[in-house]
Amino acid sequence: MTTTRFAPSPTGHIHVGNLRTALFNFLIARKAGGTFILRLDDTDPERSKQEYADAIMEDLEWLGLTWDRVEKQSDRLDRYNAAADELRAKGRFYEAFETPTELDLKRKKQLNMGRPPVYDRSALDLTEDEKEALRAERGDGVWRFKLEHERIEWHDGILGDISIDAASVSDPVLIRADGQFLYTLASVCDDIDFGITHVVRGSDHVTNTATQIQIIQALGGDVPSFAHHSLLTGPQGEALSKRLGTLSLRDLRARGVEPMALLSLMARLGSSQPVELRSSIDEIIEGFDLSAFGSAPTKFDERDLFPLTAHIVAAKPYDAVADEIRALGVPDALAPRFWEVARENIMTTADLSGWWDLCRDGAEPLIADEDREMIATAMPLLPDPPYDDTTWKTWTDAVKEATGRKGKGLFMPLRKAVTGMERGPDMANLMPLLQKVRAKD
Repeated sequence: MTTTRFAPSPTGHIHVGNLRTALFNFLIARKAGGTFILRLDDTDPERSKQEYADAIMEDLEWLGLTWDRVEKQSDRLDRYNAAADELRAKGRFYEAFETPTELDLKRKKQLNMGRPPVYDRSALDLTEDEKEALRAERGDGVWRFKLEHERIEWHDGILGDISIDAASVSDPVLIRADGQFLYTLASVCDDIDFGITHVVRGSDHVTNTATQIQIIQALGGDVPSFAHHSLLTGPQGEALSKRLGTLSLRDLRARGVEPMALLSLMARLGSSQPVELRSSIDEIIEGFDLSAFGSAPTKFDERDLFPLTAHIVAAKPYDAVADEIRALGVPDALAPRFWEVARENIMTTADLSGWWDLCRDGAEPLIADEDREMIATAMPLLPDPPYDDTTWKTWTDAVKEATGRKGKGLFMPLRKAVTGMERGPDMANLMPLLQKVRAKD
């Protein structure tokens, strides 16, 4: 059975970059009728917070990305200890004691000699007495996995055939000096035990994948099918990493982005398929094709989310927004009409408040110098509210008669005087909603 996982660390809120990984793994599992696991990588006790774990689940539920079960790495420390013991017994795990400064000097020396800056395995030459002396001086060392120096090859679901020379990669640290298990070992154990068949993640993990394949093999596990999606950039190709704090899912939700707008965009962005607004997750699942994605950096512009959101919002029935409209203070008698007028003129439902401010309090008039005389003639011809469906035509006919204005030269100045805007809803439909017109004051 196809089994995938999304493995966030509960150390912060998830953002659009995380969503890409979550969505791809979710879609693969659902399209195959398989299992999608939410795995919380919470082995860092200082940075992992329950509030972030709760927020991750809340954000995924908002999008409708349901999981079949939750696993927490903090519950599996005994398993990771057992795996470490197994690797030691097989001669694939060794303790190293270099300080960060010493490692940095080694890397610089290697680079100056034109060699790849990989760990030189000098710890393998230490005697037991030397190790004891170093422990007494520096405390416990880190534990490194000893790579077999051969080519590591796999067919990547997005990047195609990959071949990495293990000799060009440092033996990875799997356990820190303080005893904390690092992602690489914990993830391998989980993928083996949970029967993970497919792993999709960012292209910055390609080297990690190479080392993980050898660790999986050393522990006797089955190697999943790996795929590495491109990383997101800003709209001009700039690094997105510095802006990800403002592109968290909860930030986008607070700005009124609709779930299906976000899912529709992220399910196609960076692929050869056009972005198409979908009405349900089932449609997205049906149309998903991992092989359509490319390796080039993918430009993400949050502004693309809002036209998609506007389409979704405009299609909503009144009942779906009635509570939001009522909360604004719109009278029940006007609320359905208010929605019909506003729905085609907003990006998100948060924009409704601005339209009700206009209807309730009026707008600051926008009057060009060449129209001031005409507006001075027009405003006394407009009666006080309430208005009805005939008010706009009756008024504009009267102003036309009084000023000789017609067409755009008549209607545009009147719209701007009443609404403070050059465009918007049909004025005949808007007038019955207006409680006040400031240009009359």
